[in-house]
Amino acid sequence: MLALKTRVFSLHLASLPSSSSPFLKTQFFTLLFRGPLSRSTRQNPNLYSSSSRYVSATKTPKPTISDAAKFVRTVLFVPPGVEPEEVTDDMILPGSNIVLGPYVGDAKIKEVEFVKSSNRPKDCPRDDRPEFAMLGRSNVGKSSLINALVRKKEVALTSKKPGKTQLINHFLINKSWYIVDLPGYGFANAPESARMDWSSFTKGYFLNRETLVAVLLLIDASVPPQKIDLDCANWLGRNNIPMTFVFTKCDKSKGGKGRRPDENIRNFQELIRQNYKKHPPWIMTSSVTGLGRDELLLHMSQLRNYWDN
Repeated sequence: MLALKTRVFSLHLASLPSSSSPFLKTQFFTLLFRGPLSRSTRQNPNLYSSSSRYVSATKTPKPTISDAAKFVRTVLFVPPGVEPEEVTDDMILPGSNIVLGPYVGDAKIKEVEFVKSSNRPKDCPRDDRPEFAMLGRSNVGKSSLINALVRKKEVALTSKKPGKTQLINHFLINKSWYIVDLPGYGFANAPESARMDWSSFTKGYFLNRETLVAVLLLIDASVPPQKIDLDCANWLGRNNIPMTFVFTKCDKSKGGKGRRPDENIRNFQELIRQNYKKHPPWIMTSSVTGLGRDELLLHMSQLRNYWDN
């Protein structure tokens, strides 16, 4: 147990290496949220956790759970096919709380193609390919991360001016799955019409997109936790939408006097634990140094392969 805790909580950057229904398929990647349940189309309570239990009229003694098992079940993201008791130190991805399981497959990106930009969710591609949606505050580094994942500098538009992405952009990977670049939130200088429409068309995408495997919620690790990020995470949790926290800019801190990225990450996690019984998967990244790139692709491969199964 000590080794596992050390692996997960030692976040010093220098030590880290550079059923058929889609809704049923997401149940293993959705975490228990402490708040009230949403009235969305994903309201089925059995989807909130793979460990859901019916309430028995007969009281039975609670089984004794070891400290190690409690740690694994509440802190680590344990994928389908892995029992908490089976988790070992070498199964945890560096710089994350993610355990690798039997659904990990080929994570290499060999080909990327921009498909289309959509104004509305109903205009998005209508095939059955699985997709990962990237979401985050404007200027969090979404475009830079997409470019780093595909190893191409100009696949996604990067700009010094936040708020440039105002459409739903689909990128086809290896002709088999999508990365979706969503508009950033929280940028006050975006056109008023775009600010007003963000919640309607982006939230509509989340609630109605049956091919969505998971949301990659990008969090800027170079600054302290932001309320708008926590609000977004809580909205996704209330609506039972699977997500992974992707901490960006882990190679730097703002202004030289700010907290280190690992401190900001710890503070963010402490706030998230107030609303989640089980901690969502998270991973540290840097588009500059390549930190977390290969590990994030491995995580995405196991989610995708389970979804496809």
